[in-house]
Amino acid sequence: MTIILGVDPGLQRTGWGIIISEQNKLSFVGCGIITSKAADPMPERLKQLHDGLVETIRAYGAEEAAVEETFMNNNAASALKLGQARGAILLALSLAGVTVSEYSATEVKKSVVGRGHADKQQVAMMVKTLLPKSSAAKADASDALAVAICHAHHRTLNRITAGAMT
Repeated sequence: MTIILGVDPGLQRTGWGIIISEQNKLSFVGCGIITSKAADPMPERLKQLHDGLVETIRAYGAEEAAVEETFMNNNAASALKLGQARGAILLALSLAGVTVSEYSATEVKKSVVGRGHADKQQVAMMVKTLLPKSSAAKADASDALAVAICHAHHRTLNRITAGAMT
């Protein structure tokens, strides 16, 4: 049994989702959104994300984490801010001793829906199908659960592949 934390990074809203992966079974544990106040200075906003994630890790005992990679944004300022948010998130996970994996949006969509170019509604529908108790999850939290599901699938695939090689 492994407790997995999925994270959908954002400066204003960071989604998180906790699942348990046990062999080929996934179970929903919890999800939510960590927010930062737009009026606050950047260092304080990053601290808000860090502290919120640390609190989540402590509350649920996450053993592994999966974070969605940033996609290229045409707005350089937005991309930089998102990069700073991801940095705070990765640091919080690392300092907590949680093993971190990163996945592209395409990898997440392909793992959850079966198509790398699925839309948000398709991803949300599959998250609810795979984790029925997550039906009340808001968009950012549902995206984070999708990242956790992606990691669970990759863990299983890697274990099967490693077993076949021995």
